[in-house]
Amino acid sequence: MEELTVLAMSGATTVLGLVVSDLWEQAKERNWRLFRRRGSDAPTDGETGEDTGRDGGQDAERVVAEVETAGREVATARAAGDETTAAAIEEHWRQRLLRALLDDPAAVTELQEIVAAFGTPGTATYVNDGTHHGPVFQGSRIQGDINVYVPQPPAPRPRPDQVPALTAAFVNRTADLSELDRWFDPPTPTAPGTPPRAAAPPVGIGVLHGLPGVGKTATAWHWAAGARERYPDGQLYVDFAALRGQSGGDVSEAVAMCLRGLGVVDAYMPDSLQERAALFRTRTADRRLLVVLDDVGDPAQVRPLVPKGPGSTVLVTSTSGLGELALDGARILALKPLDPDGALRLLAEHGGERIAADRDAAERLADLCGGLPVALRIVAGRLATDPTLTAAALAAELADENRRLDALSLGGEHSMSAVLNPTYRLLPPDAARLYRYLGRYPCATHDVEAAAAALDATPAETAPLLRRLADDGLIERTADGRFRMHDLVRLHARERARAEEPPGAEAALVARVLTHHLVLTALADRAVREDRLRVADLGELLDGARNPFAAPTGSDPATDPLAWLESRSADVLAVLRAGAARGGLDTPVWQLAEAYSVLFLHRRALGPWRESLELGAAAAAAAVAPAAEARLRSLLSRPLLDLGEDERARTELDTALVCAEVAGDTVVSASVREFDGRYWDRHDPVRAVASYRASLELNARAGEARGAAIATYFLGCAQDAAGEHTTALATLNDAHRMLTECRDPRMAARATAALGVVHDHLGDPEEAMRVLEDAATTLRTERATHYEAQALVALADIAERTGLRRADVPAWLERAAGIHEEGGSPLAPALRARLRAWRDE
Repeated sequence: MEELTVLAMSGATTVLGLVVSDLWEQAKERNWRLFRRRGSDAPTDGETGEDTGRDGGQDAERVVAEVETAGREVATARAAGDETTAAAIEEHWRQRLLRALLDDPAAVTELQEIVAAFGTPGTATYVNDGTHHGPVFQGSRIQGDINVYVPQPPAPRPRPDQVPALTAAFVNRTADLSELDRWFDPPTPTAPGTPPRAAAPPVGIGVLHGLPGVGKTATAWHWAAGARERYPDGQLYVDFAALRGQSGGDVSEAVAMCLRGLGVVDAYMPDSLQERAALFRTRTADRRLLVVLDDVGDPAQVRPLVPKGPGSTVLVTSTSGLGELALDGARILALKPLDPDGALRLLAEHGGERIAADRDAAERLADLCGGLPVALRIVAGRLATDPTLTAAALAAELADENRRLDALSLGGEHSMSAVLNPTYRLLPPDAARLYRYLGRYPCATHDVEAAAAALDATPAETAPLLRRLADDGLIERTADGRFRMHDLVRLHARERARAEEPPGAEAALVARVLTHHLVLTALADRAVREDRLRVADLGELLDGARNPFAAPTGSDPATDPLAWLESRSADVLAVLRAGAARGGLDTPVWQLAEAYSVLFLHRRALGPWRESLELGAAAAAAAVAPAAEARLRSLLSRPLLDLGEDERARTELDTALVCAEVAGDTVVSASVREFDGRYWDRHDPVRAVASYRASLELNARAGEARGAAIATYFLGCAQDAAGEHTTALATLNDAHRMLTECRDPRMAARATAALGVVHDHLGDPEEAMRVLEDAATTLRTERATHYEAQALVALADIAERTGLRRADVPAWLERAAGIHEEGGSPLAPALRARLRAWRDE
């Protein structure tokens, strides 16, 4: 095979060189077999390989014409010093001759004769018509002129430098650039006298992926500019966005573009992708190249463009992670939006003095752009092109979600919509529809089931559509396996929904999502405690629903109802807001607010609790559901009291009492009386005792054992506050017994803590501290941290007053302060100050 390759090269050089010599006409008269057979694609007999005679003469003429044209092109190229083009033409004919030699062994002898008869210098030595061909001549006598032709050294191989230059300063991405450096670190040179490396450095593949506009292309270009010395044979570049839509020919054309960069002219460009890829590997076998492939959509676009030269690199940018390339050894790096500091740096670099002059406005702009570099550059461009526009005015314009996308535009293709539209237009219809629906989805994150509810489809139908959106960078997976959409992408999806979805689609979507969250929240509420008071009758809605909390929770937060509620708290609140903003959804809104309250009875996040109950109470009033309104307004008094809004709490309780009377529901009335007593605990202990006695009587009348036990507990606390310590001790012991019988360890532990306080009031601090510590331990186990903090503060009070266990005070206060801070309690700063004072002593 090697001998045939050498012969084909010699033959190509000989034949093409003859075209411009005086010997060409003489050579053509030989009626070469090579011109009549395989080399010309003439028809042959499949068994003998002989010319069938069909159009053989015409075919031979065509090939002779092709040879003549090629020979003249070689001569012209060499005359111009373009050795690259000449070599490419000769390479093309070498391949044709090699195929002919392989197909027809008889042609080998003929080509050897041709080379011997007409060979080029260095191939053969002969004299013809007084002309000597060959590198050496020896003779005794020379007559006539002597012309010496010294072949020119081949022109240097082209060193492509195709990666575009950045036209603006590049900031940030230090960690990402360092990661690329680490991936493609050049091999350490071998020290003199040491054996060479056993293997050449491999060809590296790296993928930068992320949502449109995150800066993938700029990062790739910047890294390529700094890596020029690593790739001495040059850099090739293909922008697949410009090739997209060429009827599947984008990959073949991309390979052709790279071959042109390596010196192959179009006249000798192979027709098929397979041949082009093979020639690309041949051309890159001894080169160290960087190939940058921008906006790749499929792994198949990458593989034909992987060079063969050791130490070469392919750097790919894509909205997709192209995970399939990991099988080829690719390393994958997700580019994220810039953090606040990085976003400010980019704005400052591009936005000039007006950014530096108003730091607050700049921070707001960075936040409204979500750290997305393309949006930040548009903002900077607007400031640069409009001298009357201030950073503060632009921030106010962007603050309106309905105007933000329009504001993020410099006209034409320089807008956020223009950045996102190409990716959106390539989505299949079902994925595009889900994209539009997620633009109207009220929550920041969603799982497959929630997205299915929005789409009115099954999870099985929705999951692959979510994967497609994630692959295209339009949504991203979160650490807990859910999905999130960048704010600007969400606004684009909403824009497309307004343009393409029918009227009423958004209202129907919100109703479906609200029902989905109501079912799951209600199931979680019942899993925490089945016998808690609820006004909503959801039996029919929950009947047959899949209950993710039915299995033992163990350590899995997905099946732990409180952990699940805590992880979905922001989503539930967002759904409540969306439902409350639309007419016709009042009933499911108040039902969701009631179920959602179970979280805050265990996790004291006061702000969300207050807002959810305000939304629920207003919805219950609009739905004319007095029992529900009474329940929600009495619950609302709890976060209001904790936030120090006692007057507002009193107003809510007064309304709740009226609603309970209108509803005529004994159990609801008993509950409202209990919350009324909680208010009077702070203002009038005697009235508190009366309210709790009324609650106890109503619960007993209704046969509510747990309600009666809770009322007994609060009654004992009120008696202690009123100075009736001995009576309170007996009442609280009864409450503890009743709550234990109701299998309510959380409330029983609260009764234990209250007993500790009573023991202190009765002059037994040691017993008080023992009982309080037991209660704090149980409350922590039951995750009733707000009440644990109360017990810890009571322990610290006793220790400071009596001197008992003073060494434990800092730990108690530290734990209590942390709990109050987590819940947003106004008591947290005072506890921190108290802790600092204790430590300063």
